[in-house]
Amino acid sequence: MTTKKQFNSFEEMLSGSDVPVLVDFYAEWCGPCQMMAPILEQVNTHFQGQLRVVKIDTEKYSQLATQYRIEALPTLILFKNGQPVNKIEGVVQAPQLIERLKTLI
Repeated sequence: MTTKKQFNSFEEMLSGSDVPVLVDFYAEWCGPCQMMAPILEQVNTHFQGQLRVVKIDTEKYSQLATQYRIEALPTLILFKNGQPVNKIEGVVQAPQLIERLKTLI
């Protein structure tokens, strides 16, 4: 299951993870972002234990959106060892997203 995450330090959350973290940068008002929710559930189920999915509301954490140059919603960024390794903008269907992530995890 995906998690709406509140945290003291984004970097601490990333570096404290023993698996890659897929961050979904979204906004409540964003229609395509809502479409990604069930897709991310499928991805999370597929990679159970191999990947952590975290949703970050860009309205609440606008400084993170700026820091990671979020210019479109939804934007997914895969982090490994606390570092961004891949950025995906827009809605991606579960099979395509799973295939893309398989090569990166």
